[in-house]
Amino acid sequence: MEQTDVVVIGSGIGGLSAAAVLAHAGLDVIVCESHDIPGGAAHGFQRQGFHFDSGPSLYSGLSQPSPNPLRHVLELIDEAPDWVNYDTWGCCLPEGDFDTQVGADQFCTVLQQLRGPKAVEEWRRLQQQLYPLGQAATALPPVALRWDWKAALTVGRFAPQLLRHGWQMAQLSGSFAAVMDKTVKDPFVRNWLDLLCFLLSGLPASGTSAAEMAFMFADWYRPNVQLDYPVGGSQALVNALVRGLKRYGGDLRLGTPVTQILVDGDRAVGVRTAKGDIGARRAVIANSSVWDTQPLLDDSPTTVDTDLPLCPSFMHLHCGIDGANLPKLACHYIVVNDWERGVTAPQNVVLISIPSILDPSLAPPGQHVIHAYTPGSEPYDLWEGLDRGSAVYQEQKQARAQVLWQALERVIPDVRQRSRVALVGTPLTHQRYLRRHRGTYGPAISAAKGFFPTGRSGVANLLQCGDSVFPGIGLPAVAASGLVAANTLTPLRSHLQRLQQLGYG
Repeated sequence: MEQTDVVVIGSGIGGLSAAAVLAHAGLDVIVCESHDIPGGAAHGFQRQGFHFDSGPSLYSGLSQPSPNPLRHVLELIDEAPDWVNYDTWGCCLPEGDFDTQVGADQFCTVLQQLRGPKAVEEWRRLQQQLYPLGQAATALPPVALRWDWKAALTVGRFAPQLLRHGWQMAQLSGSFAAVMDKTVKDPFVRNWLDLLCFLLSGLPASGTSAAEMAFMFADWYRPNVQLDYPVGGSQALVNALVRGLKRYGGDLRLGTPVTQILVDGDRAVGVRTAKGDIGARRAVIANSSVWDTQPLLDDSPTTVDTDLPLCPSFMHLHCGIDGANLPKLACHYIVVNDWERGVTAPQNVVLISIPSILDPSLAPPGQHVIHAYTPGSEPYDLWEGLDRGSAVYQEQKQARAQVLWQALERVIPDVRQRSRVALVGTPLTHQRYLRRHRGTYGPAISAAKGFFPTGRSGVANLLQCGDSVFPGIGLPAVAASGLVAANTLTPLRSHLQRLQQLGYG
């Protein structure tokens, strides 16, 4: 049997982050990926000269020093793509269409126009209330964490900061609604905060942790803040992690699905792949959801915790359009059809990304690439049991994509006539290409009811990373989970050196 120190199952951002940091620390690492493209939900693909992002489209805290865990991973391995910066996105809401910005002040101008001075006053009070919570939320960087007793030594270095924020730390563990309810009464502001919470966690304010929102406010609503976009799209970010992995001796094996986690007694000792077995001297890291990890252990008496609520799935529309004579466009738009239905209602919220506005190389000359999607609100039950090759599936796919076209028409009224390429993705697409149980985008664990599990599984030497073990939807959460898994498998001295390298010495 081929041997290595660590086998990582899956090349999503969490798995690549863990693998690259482990390789940087001197361990032998093999990443097994079933797809022929690395990146998991963040991979990119091409059609007819258009470069599409399959998943994430909004990035922040990456081009400048920040507490973003993905930024820390890229710093550690000394790799990063080139970045384009911007600060504005568009909103198409029941109240009307407008542009807004990150930063402390511009949204107050929007509130003044839409709701008047009382709403502005509530927003200012909320910002004041969240400032100390944001300081507390960033007092302990995820790079200090690990899933063993040595965390007392790495986290202990931050004890003075944590003690200074003791009262705020207690508030961070609850739901954001408890913070919001103290200050915000205006219906529009409450709806807006529900929307921001949903985009962060897949849940409204009542289920989103105060820590997530405090972290976001600390990042987005500070002076001179900018958003980031990687030149070359999300695949450029994936490629940076792959470069770091390989530069330090790690191995990425595409087209290599793992069919079983090998267990000896109660310990994970390797994996079985379609191309042969690989032994793991130190550990196996599963960058797969808990529901997709458990079937790999079916021959073992040990299990992982799959008793977690599921976030719904997605509808996607990737299209390339003729860009001639278009008005000035933002890179991103948020479309909300109806506040009364709630932000989590199916097909009620649509996100639109037009990254070629920032990086024209993503589309042929004079054209644009667009990604529109319903974020974590598409019910899997509507698709369960459908044959992807059937006429029924094709008809439903086009019918359920209409809300995406309609959202795009609010931004580009003649977008259908301009379309040159149009690809529709469904929960079954998620399930097939990303190997996601029921097409889910992760657990929907309410901050009011429970906590995310740690990366420790019920199997010795089997760690987990990805969105099943760290709160939040998106790149910072999964990068943090991979970073913590890597910390757990490296000696304390190596971990302390990482902290020092990042300026936490």
